[in-house]
Amino acid sequence: MINILNKLFHRGIGIELRQLKKTLKAEFIKIKQEFEEHLQAINENTNEISANYEYISEIEKKLDKLSERVDMIQMYFESSSGVSVARKEDFDIKRLNRREQEVFLVIYTLEEEKGSLTYSDISNKLGISEELAGSYVTSIIEKGVPIMKRYINSKPYIRLDPDFKTLQAKENILQLSLQEFGF
Repeated sequence: MINILNKLFHRGIGIELRQLKKTLKAEFIKIKQEFEEHLQAINENTNEISANYEYISEIEKKLDKLSERVDMIQMYFESSSGVSVARKEDFDIKRLNRREQEVFLVIYTLEEEKGSLTYSDISNKLGISEELAGSYVTSIIEKGVPIMKRYINSKPYIRLDPDFKTLQAKENILQLSLQEFGF
């Protein structure tokens, strides 16, 4: 009798295990289907992103061509009329302190005589060290004044952007008085 009950008990466990196995298999199939759906959605999104990237690249190329054409038109306009197209709004400049204004005026005036200037030119004119002159030039650049700097044999040479210089002469963007500084 014990053998019969033992067989029935084991058979009941076997039936439960088979049902559990079927249930698990069905759940894994559902999970696999969900993963496949997600993979398909990811692939579709990847294709859409790729198409958008190509579209944006085409737009950037067209914008570059348009920019080149605008530059050519501007150069033609400037060469034929002799008028610069730069405007006050093109330059975002913060207020210069008094010493920075002096350094700017030295650059502005000496550039007419010498072309490109060195820090020693500025220091000789103002009676300050070359390091201090370089520091003031850097500060002026950081405040938005378009000073062009190039190095020859590791020595910096500076000049004002020609468009800015013309606009400064016409509209006094920096609100400077030459008489106030003795120029």
